[in-house]
Amino acid sequence: MALGTFAVGTDAFAVAGFLPDLASDLGASTAAAGQAVTAFAAAYALLSPVLATLTARLPRRTLLVAALTGLGVANLASALAPTFAALIAARVAAAGAAAAFTPNAGAVAAFLAGPERRARALAVVVGGLTVATALGVPLGDVVGELTGWRWALAAVAALALLTAAALALLLPALPGNPAVPLRERLAVLRRPAVRAVLPLTVLGMTAAYTVYAYSVPALAAVGIGESDTAWALSLYGLGAVLGNLASGCATDRFGPVRVLSTGYLVLAAGLGGLGLLAASGTRAPALVGLLAVAWGAGSWCQTPPQQHRLIAAAPQEAPLVVALNSSAIYIGIGSGTVFGGLTAHAGAATMYATAAALAAVAAACLLATVGRAR
Repeated sequence: MALGTFAVGTDAFAVAGFLPDLASDLGASTAAAGQAVTAFAAAYALLSPVLATLTARLPRRTLLVAALTGLGVANLASALAPTFAALIAARVAAAGAAAAFTPNAGAVAAFLAGPERRARALAVVVGGLTVATALGVPLGDVVGELTGWRWALAAVAALALLTAAALALLLPALPGNPAVPLRERLAVLRRPAVRAVLPLTVLGMTAAYTVYAYSVPALAAVGIGESDTAWALSLYGLGAVLGNLASGCATDRFGPVRVLSTGYLVLAAGLGGLGLLAASGTRAPALVGLLAVAWGAGSWCQTPPQQHRLIAAAPQEAPLVVALNSSAIYIGIGSGTVFGGLTAHAGAATMYATAAALAAVAAACLLATVGRAR
């Protein structure tokens, strides 16, 4: 199941590594092609609660195998897409499959592990998404550079289909869950504490992903050529993994607000530093690597403390609020890509500056809404 979430994460983010080539092949501008990321993120966010309701009664093995099979088929369609419109349609289908797989994989892992190992099981399965930013995206970039973006998406399809076959053989039969109407699922949004936390997830991820979909031209502006993008994205991914792990431990010790405040400042500093390098024309690869680590750490340190705050706000609906937080993450990824597309024409320095400013605004909003989130 962790391999499945790794495939989902690679599929969601790998497009950034070969965006210029994809745009050129399909006759779209780089800014327009970035909306393939937006389409995936928006579809995931919108379909996640709907699919959770529609598929509640399905046996879990059937659902997980079908979702990964759908992800594989949708990626094959993406790889074969003759036009940009066809690609967008295939990305929406892939997002639906991902939205059906990821939350249920975590729930099944927690059930199979038992109470004494539940947290570790969740960490392993959800960790597949984070590891995808460290390994899957750079590997996708390398495969895309060597063989073309279509083969990179085909490789993700193969991984999803092989994992689906493994789950069909290895996963025990598990029944579905009672159906809960969508209106009842979303009733938790009436709670002031939940309404204070979820928009911050959107804002923080918007800041984190304003530049990400356009990382190839953005990194070129700080002296990192297209052939060297993979190592820069690897350092970003390393920061993402370290930030995610460290924030989980730090949240237990220092509390979520302090961890989030630090994370937003690290994110603003990393993106702001890259913006200064782009604006000044300075070429300092080692410094770019360090700032990329800060960017990744600030981006992915947000999830554990935000989940902590949501579970504290609605402990009886913990699975639901965590799923809603996942939707908020993808809304932020989509809106960040929109911001990136809107600022890309003004240059990488403006794009970095916009992202850094959004991170600073997130920190200010956190401090302004702490009382409401209790």
